[in-house]
Amino acid sequence: MRRLIKAGDKAPVFTLPDKDSNNISLSDFLGKKVVLYFYPKDNTPGCTRQACAFAGLYNEFKNKGVQVIGVSKDSIASHAKFAEKYNLPFILLSDPELDVIKAYGVWQEKKLYGKVSMGVVRTTFIIDEKGNIEKVMPKVKPDTNAQEILSEL
Repeated sequence: MRRLIKAGDKAPVFTLPDKDSNNISLSDFLGKKVVLYFYPKDNTPGCTRQACAFAGLYNEFKNKGVQVIGVSKDSIASHAKFAEKYNLPFILLSDPELDVIKAYGVWQEKKLYGKVSMGVVRTTFIIDEKGNIEKVMPKVKPDTNAQEILSEL
């Protein structure tokens, strides 16, 4: 299990497909700040609230020149339905092989009702214009995460 990367680290580079099967690379956004958030699963209550909070503040992120990207292990088709259902205007990337999820160290042991399993720990990264991790927010709350990040920027 990889450790959670920390502020000051170089952001692990990646290329993943978005909801429309387009390959999106972190390097596409050099020169821009990126909010990269990892979440467990499309269409679950917490993940939906988090995504809708980012969607609600999306224009404010855009006005600051910040790109918002959500990543989960869900399929491209799942992302497409999720984005359409909730009018999500930002990029959703599919990482079913967990390559990027593990590279960022967010694939961790989780306990739910006494049962231990591996899963994505809801974590948000702010990546600066040069591709370095500026801030790490582990175990964020879905309802307040987007606003907290906007306040940071």
